[in-house]
Amino acid sequence: MPPPAVSDTARLPSSAVDVGIVFALSVEADAFERLIEDRREVQGAQFAFSTGVAVGRRIAWCISGVGRIAAATAVRQLIDGHHPRLIVSAGFAGGLDPDLRRGSAVRPEVAVMDHAARRITLAAPPRPRSEPLTIVTVDAVAATVEMKQSLAARTGSQLVDMETFAVAEVAAAAGLPCAAVRVISDNAHETLPGEVATLSAPQSSLRRLGAVVGAVGRRPAAAVDLWRLWERSVIDSRTLADAVVEAIRVWPGSKLPT
Repeated sequence: MPPPAVSDTARLPSSAVDVGIVFALSVEADAFERLIEDRREVQGAQFAFSTGVAVGRRIAWCISGVGRIAAATAVRQLIDGHHPRLIVSAGFAGGLDPDLRRGSAVRPEVAVMDHAARRITLAAPPRPRSEPLTIVTVDAVAATVEMKQSLAARTGSQLVDMETFAVAEVAAAAGLPCAAVRVISDNAHETLPGEVATLSAPQSSLRRLGAVVGAVGRRPAAAVDLWRLWERSVIDSRTLADAVVEAIRVWPGSKLPT
């Protein structure tokens, strides 16, 4: 008699999770973390990784820091340490399409890099659109209306961030599906305060704090602008948390193994 079949789930190591999520900033992850049951944290070589349960799925996530290099490094370590079956790039994004409302949650279907030809298909529900919703990853904040218009015309994208393509590229290399869940933090008609570009550059928390102090010293009104952005980000974090949990719950048409 042949031996009983062993399921894919049984072959996975005990540390395996259903979903691995990469956030760039702690404010993006804050509201999501409050929804997680049985939360635990382990300090890795470079990142702190958290695990827990959401909508019956085992989840692992980390806060990578801003930018492609940090995000790619984080997702590699997430895959190596927790063996997820789905990767999610979650966070805020800038709107390039005037139809994308500020504060709305979106699920891009394609990830691209500025000035690069490769396109990566993302895991996303079907949409009644003539063209796929595309997110372009850049190395510096698209802070002005003019920059956003130029980026949209050059890449054909509807939204922009600084991590998704890097996360999707690592996931693809590992043979894993990747989804993106993004909340529009600034729309296509909005110019961000000049300090945002500096504060969003890849850097340590200590250097970012120094940049904030320096910005306020040079332009006292920056304190008000940055505070308003912070208040908006807290609300956006709640929207993002609900959208990420929903994406996990419905992924995809065929269920994740339970």
